[in-house]
Amino acid sequence: MARPRKDPKQLPLFNIDPSGQLGPPVTARPPLTAESSLASAISEWEEWMALKRFSIHTIKSFRNDLNLMARFHGRATAINKFGTKELHDFLVYLREGRNVPCSPKSYQRRITSLKNFFKWLYEEQIIVRDPAAPLIHEPVRIPLPEILYDDEIETLLTTAEALRYAEEKPDARPYLLFTLLLKTAMKKSEAVGIALEHLDFSHPEEPVVYIRYSNPRYSLKERKLALPLDFPRVYDEYIAQHKVEDHLFECTPRNLEYVLQGLAEAAGLSKQVSFEMVRMTCAVRDCRAGMDPDLIRRKLGLSEITWRETGARVEQLAAPAL
Repeated sequence: MARPRKDPKQLPLFNIDPSGQLGPPVTARPPLTAESSLASAISEWEEWMALKRFSIHTIKSFRNDLNLMARFHGRATAINKFGTKELHDFLVYLREGRNVPCSPKSYQRRITSLKNFFKWLYEEQIIVRDPAAPLIHEPVRIPLPEILYDDEIETLLTTAEALRYAEEKPDARPYLLFTLLLKTAMKKSEAVGIALEHLDFSHPEEPVVYIRYSNPRYSLKERKLALPLDFPRVYDEYIAQHKVEDHLFECTPRNLEYVLQGLAEAAGLSKQVSFEMVRMTCAVRDCRAGMDPDLIRRKLGLSEITWRETGARVEQLAAPAL
């Protein structure tokens, strides 16, 4: 006679006490130790960065940098196996061993990622010494940034005006975006983040925009910037043509890049016009106009440390030819 089948008992995912409250987890993640894998350490480091309110862009970049090292040394490698030599071997691989070129800026950031990661492990007393401490940010000569020349600016403005007043389908967005960037030197992320409430047209002769950051970590980057004098009028045309709800630009950053690139193509420029190019162009124009260097720094939203290199390059581009 066949016996009744006994199905296996499904274990609960959570403990629930008699009152219906959720109890402690059934399983807990083991604490990080020097013998833990690189992969598990990267995961906890990422959580720590989020708690410290690092920007999502920094977290993504740092995580990708460490994952690159994990692919080189092995994700299962224990973190106490990493010495300065292993880190140096990885950096040599970045410079010489990959098929993908590593730009000077990316290389310097990856050194920063290593330093941040192992400093965190050391300060959390997971490892007894910091193998990344001896790593040095070697000075790297970065080419001068490309900027727009005066005749190119005039060509772009003329083309943007033509698109703005086109008979069949007028579009004020290219003109509004280009003149906004050329006047304020704001970054792409800042342009995307402009809420309508950040625009102040209460004084028509002095329209302004407030650059805001939701993360307190970047509160020093917040600032008040003067807009082009014709901005309110162009804005009225723009909102009549495009769906605008809460933000000035209800689209992705990539779409705004396409607007700039489309304007450059319509103007017949061979240059790949970008946010950074227009940002640096604005800084150089302000420098030529005699604006105080510290005022340019504050307008760009840069720290004094970052400005040391950027400011020197702006002055070099703004200076008369040798």
